Amino acid sequence: MQVDFYHLTRDPAEKLVPVLAQKTLDGGQRMLLVSSFVGQLEKLSSALWHSGPTSFLAHALSGKGQDDMQPILISANCEAPNGAKYIALTDGEWREDALTFDRVFYLFTADQIDNARVAWRALSAKVDVTPRYWKQDGGRWVEGP
Repeated sequence: MQVDFYHLTRDPAEKLVPVLAQKTLDGGQRMLLVSSFVGQLEKLSSALWHSGPTSFLAHALSGKGQDDMQPILISANCEAPNGAKYIALTDGEWREDALTFDRVFYLFTADQIDNARVAWRALSAKVDVTPRYWKQDGGRWVEGP
């Protein structure tokens, strides 16, 4: 399994999530977006509505009905009634439950870097996990050392 660490130094999670979600959908997968912050859940939803000038990414907040039909589900926990195999932890909080997914996107800010380092060390010690680090370089994402 792959865990991609995204160090948010310039843009908030709401700016990156639509890009990750679109790539996930383009690959034929479903996605679960997780945050423990109610305000961020709403921001994620808004970002997906306004992901492009003429389109939006179909999604719903968990518990609002037809969760199993949603290509992108936004939730406060790691349960994926939509059958998602990809998960994005958007609030900087690592959750061990994420390891049940095929791919994890772990987004964190400079304020959360200590949590990210702890998660990186723990995941690097696992034989079946490949952690990768991504950082912002101007307006694009590059894989770091």
